Amino acid sequence: MAEQTAALSDAERSPAQHASPSRSGGLPWGATLLCVVLLAGALAATVSNLLVQLPPAHWSSALASPDMDDMRQVLVHYAFLPRLAVSLLCGAALGLAGTVLQQVLRNPLASPETVGVSAGAYLALALATLLAPSLLAFGREWVALAGAFAALCAVLALSWHKGLSPLSVVLAGLVVSLYAGAIGAALVVLRHEWLASLFIWGAGSLGQQDWSATLWLLPRLGAAALAIGLMVRPLTLLGLDDEGARSLGVPLAAYRFGGLAAAVALIAFVVAAVGVIGFVGLAAATLARVGGARRLGQQLLMAPLIGAALLWAADQAVQIATGPQGDLIPTGAITALLGAPLLLWLLPRLGLGAETPALGAERLRRVHRPVFLLAAIGGLLLVMLALALLYAPGPDGWTFASGDQLQALLSWRLPRVSAALAAGAMLALAGLMMQRLTGNPMASPEVLGISAGAALGMMVALFSLSDATRPVQIAAATIGAFAALLVTLAIGRRAAYAPERLLLAGVALTALFDALILVLTATGDPRAMLLLNWLTGSTYGVDAASALLTASIAFGLFLAAPLFMRWLDMLPLGAVAVQSLGVNLGAARLLVLLMVAALTAASTLVVGPLTFIGLMAPHLARRLGLVRALPQAIGAVLVGALIMVCADWIGRTAIFPRQIPAGLVATLIGGPVLMWLLRRR
Repeated sequence: MAEQTAALSDAERSPAQHASPSRSGGLPWGATLLCVVLLAGALAATVSNLLVQLPPAHWSSALASPDMDDMRQVLVHYAFLPRLAVSLLCGAALGLAGTVLQQVLRNPLASPETVGVSAGAYLALALATLLAPSLLAFGREWVALAGAFAALCAVLALSWHKGLSPLSVVLAGLVVSLYAGAIGAALVVLRHEWLASLFIWGAGSLGQQDWSATLWLLPRLGAAALAIGLMVRPLTLLGLDDEGARSLGVPLAAYRFGGLAAAVALIAFVVAAVGVIGFVGLAAATLARVGGARRLGQQLLMAPLIGAALLWAADQAVQIATGPQGDLIPTGAITALLGAPLLLWLLPRLGLGAETPALGAERLRRVHRPVFLLAAIGGLLLVMLALALLYAPGPDGWTFASGDQLQALLSWRLPRVSAALAAGAMLALAGLMMQRLTGNPMASPEVLGISAGAALGMMVALFSLSDATRPVQIAAATIGAFAALLVTLAIGRRAAYAPERLLLAGVALTALFDALILVLTATGDPRAMLLLNWLTGSTYGVDAASALLTASIAFGLFLAAPLFMRWLDMLPLGAVAVQSLGVNLGAARLLVLLMVAALTAASTLVVGPLTFIGLMAPHLARRLGLVRALPQAIGAVLVGALIMVCADWIGRTAIFPRQIPAGLVATLIGGPVLMWLLRRR
């Protein structure tokens, strides 16, 4: 009995605990103070919003029995108050779910977003809404639960071979989230008539018209919370290592499944009711620990309170900005906008376990005469170019264009194909340079957030300048890409540029950019809609001038690429070896980073920020036996061009006469490749 008590005391300490403990067994004073401050701010904002809508003399009647002839009281009773109640319920549920996920997985970064559960639930609901609405008749909570559990199973399958280590679980979850988001974007493109409502709901809209959502959430969230309350003691013991827990007779599999099921249910119910509310679960659980909640019981109490206060305050702030009856900016997008920097801040401060090997740790066969292999890849590229330019469906079925018909079609097809070719080649070269610079086999412009930074730079130019020409957009995108690259490397520097640490930083930057896009898109600004179409990577709007500019930039950068090959051969050897060979390491790194930023910016403007070409092409070239920098660079460029030309052709012809953006096709191809690479590591 004494051993069990001591083990329970040890297990109650949360993973990666850095906060000072409370001085007594009661509530931690730091977390309590934070909760009080948040609640006070939320209450003040609520009073301010109420004063705008209704005089204080009518508040009590609006709450209890509104005068149906007074529209102000009706709006307060059936819109404002239900929205407040939903924000409290959803915030508390997400805070509780985040705490349970972190305890069960022994992972200080686990949350509804970082393990892919929210994205899975949202994708399942979007699929059902757009493709099979009859499934919703069984209850939208069941559809959301199915999607959430499917995403969680995918995450566990990808990270099982690593023993469910914190890094592997979070990295797999973020990859699943990215891929689910890409599929969701494909659905939006194919069913654009649902665009506005799907985007606003998916971004976490808390707007209400009656009390139905509150009454729907209460019993479901209450049942899941009760189940967690009944499992507090076994969940506490899950904080021990597996051998210690088994020695106390704890059925690990049963309680892990029970804890995960309850947490996933909480998340699925919230997503089914209001959409994805970003990062509240991570923020609430983290702030509870930082505030001194060291015991699981304290965390299970404080995290829901902090989560409820956070979402209440955020939603009231949104209403102050947009008007109490407005929902121009989804609250979930605002919480994601605040939560992504929190994840970036946490990364350097958490000990997350062992990192994976650097580039070169895996032994692959080497091709001694790469010229024949490169010629074969080049031949495949020529065949693909011929198909993309000549072969496509038409009124009379699939035909090869010729004669006058070909001349007319080339004016449409040639700019798109050449732009896709140039963009794929540039992304591939940028990915190769990043992998060799960092010694990180998982590095690429898309995964490390560089493409998102380029897109953010272009977005700033588009919204701040009345006439942002193509050269101005390219310059702004280059600055954004370089800034994102510096942020990612600054975070990774403390961990010696460890692969997973860089990847997590890059995905956090991408999440920050996605939140900005959600905020801008939800406003209804026409420029935001244009930006959304570009984000999917469509080459539809590429004209001859844009294609010529992209190809010219690619040609100029490729001419400079051979100057970097000696450095790229040496950089994977490490800083000491490079400096011993007389290379100015700082200057070499800076020039490589500038080259990567320029390549990423020019290509991102054509095919969007997420294609995974920069990850796939260098890996495929290396697995074909191209090991040295120059042959691998040429092979990666050819493979990247081949994939993007193929993606553009598939996008144009797969559902003719409608089209799927080339960048989206490349993402749908690249996502499974990224998962496969994670599974093999």
